[in-house]
Amino acid sequence: MALKSTVFKLDLQISDLDRHYYQTHQLTLARHPSETNARMLMRIVAFALHASDALSFTKGLSTDDEPDIWEKNLTNEILLWIDLGQPDEKRIRQACGKAKSVIIYTYNQRSSAIWWSQIEPRLKRFRNLSVINLSVADSDELEAMVDRNIELQCTLQDGQVWLSNNALTLAIEKKIWKDPSS
Repeated sequence: MALKSTVFKLDLQISDLDRHYYQTHQLTLARHPSETNARMLMRIVAFALHASDALSFTKGLSTDDEPDIWEKNLTNEILLWIDLGQPDEKRIRQACGKAKSVIIYTYNQRSSAIWWSQIEPRLKRFRNLSVINLSVADSDELEAMVDRNIELQCTLQDGQVWLSNNALTLAIEKKIWKDPSS
């Protein structure tokens, strides 16, 4: 018998001072059995970085032809494709062909740096691709923020990201490895 996803209720308050976006999102997240709490929280951070009424979580890990998060317009055109982790070149190429803008967020510092050094030369041709590394000083604290009912505040200012609940506040470093202009 296959393991089932764990469902989380999320109350996410976003204060994005850079975009002047201030909103609370009540979301339901399904965490795939193979997904870690840290990865799920990085999905939440990626959502907060691009939050809008049209942005939504997808089926994620359980499907190959969808990103973790996307934004579609009314004609079902994919405006924004957001993936987490270290996708292979084929997946990136397909995403760049399907969406106007593709963003990959990496989050595991050591393995992400190795992945990036190997794949970077092959990704230069994609003009609609961004690759951004997210890192947290203490991943144990990140894991401690997870509960079945999560209340988080995410503050974004001058490229800085702070994620907090009632007990912890974490600074998340955002480093741009590739942007569409490069």
